[in-house]
Amino acid sequence: MIVFNRPPHTGNEDQYVMKALASTRLSGDGFFSDRCHAWFQDTLGCCKALLTPSCTAALEMAAMLIDIRPGDEVIMPSYTFVSTANAFVLRGARIVFVDVHPGSMNINENLIEVAITTKTKAIVPVHYAGASCDMSIIMEIAERYSLYVIEDAAQAISSFFKERHLGSIGHIGTYSFHETKNITSGGEGGLLIINDSKLKERAEIIREKGTNRSKFFRGQVDRYTWVDLGGSYLPSELQAAYLWGQLELIDQIHQDRLDRWKRYDQRFTEMLNRLEIELPAIPRFCQHNAHIYYLKLANLEKRTIFIDRMAKEHGIMCVFHYIPLHSSPAGRTFGEFNGTDNHTTRESERLVRLPMWHPLSLDHIDYIADSAEKILLELR
Repeated sequence: MIVFNRPPHTGNEDQYVMKALASTRLSGDGFFSDRCHAWFQDTLGCCKALLTPSCTAALEMAAMLIDIRPGDEVIMPSYTFVSTANAFVLRGARIVFVDVHPGSMNINENLIEVAITTKTKAIVPVHYAGASCDMSIIMEIAERYSLYVIEDAAQAISSFFKERHLGSIGHIGTYSFHETKNITSGGEGGLLIINDSKLKERAEIIREKGTNRSKFFRGQVDRYTWVDLGGSYLPSELQAAYLWGQLELIDQIHQDRLDRWKRYDQRFTEMLNRLEIELPAIPRFCQHNAHIYYLKLANLEKRTIFIDRMAKEHGIMCVFHYIPLHSSPAGRTFGEFNGTDNHTTRESERLVRLPMWHPLSLDHIDYIADSAEKILLELR
């Protein structure tokens, strides 16, 4: 069986995890956390980078940081993971979903302005498959209406909008290091990226259960105490150690994934005239990170048959992705779709993801492409 995902492992993680186990700061923010924080701050050019137990935790921190309150509205695409919305709903916000571009599956920036009301507090663009939303337009709208921008860049480490790292453009950004992502911190993990210096100090406090503990450890106060809202948002030092083993080789992992993505794209581009498929659309302003390679089939029925036959007949695990949040029970309770759902539902029902992990062999990709072609020809 060719599995859909296999968590990356470089070999360095093992020795670093053992070193962390022997340390006196196992609960977090020790030697490896400091290394990771410094790496992200230098690489992204952000004010502050803080490791979190998950991207979900980072999004929840973001909602607290911008003081989301009951009655506030937050604009985002419906085609995203539940955490994107849940983080803001937990603070009492109502979610306003807008349609996506059918090619990239990213939020249609031209539909954001008409969804803004006097209650709107923030815009949350989601960089699907590591391909960038149009951040120039989104940031211009946000500035004009005095709104926050929270980049859900869960899938987008090593991706760029023009010359800027995704996650480093909005007021706040978030990354995921879940085992399905390009790099992982041992199964789960995330990063909160602070790009607005006014939020830097409070981010530390929220992450430390609402206390000024970080200042205490730096010797800036003689004792620490409860000063604000907060939660338990420190990952263990084991997660940081595992992540550091991957950050050391992130360029190699990134290039390997790009090579495999390009092989997929070459093979399926050759089939476009023979098959009823569409391929990923990468915006011209984006350098993507090869997080996902997907096909779009004619409809939901053919996708269902394709996934089943790829597994049963060829031993290849393919999967669909998000069911749009606005069509879910909680989505209907806590949010609403602004305008017309022209693309979100239809495109989500057509999309199927192919195996993509480091280091999936090129021979396997050729076998996957050959198998897909055989089935798709029969489904025409």
